[in-house]
Amino acid sequence: MYTVVEIKGHQYKLAAGDLIDVERIEAEVGATVTFDKVLLVGGSKTIVGAPVVGGAKVTATVVKQGRTRKILVLKRKPGGRRVKNGHRQCFTGLRITEINDGQGGVAKAEAKAKK
Repeated sequence: MYTVVEIKGHQYKLAAGDLIDVERIEAEVGATVTFDKVLLVGGSKTIVGAPVVGGAKVTATVVKQGRTRKILVLKRKPGGRRVKNGHRQCFTGLRITEINDGQGGVAKAEAKAKK
């Protein structure tokens, strides 16, 4: 089963067990977060929301909080000046643990076997 979810204004196609990086979410590492803006649920039967699927939700665990690599921006200003700026975007790493389609169907991520 897969789903399309809107998280902080961006749409992501997800399946149970996926790892994704999204814009920063205020949550501690190890915390569980739930998203209910599910736009589509696919699998044996596809459910399309208008605009969202009623009762559907996606549960994820926060894996890490971090910042991306630095991006340098060079600009030329009047008078022969050059300005160099840098930017690092904050992100949150999520592991998708469960997808609920709102009609009784649930897809869960398999737990990893520890050595």
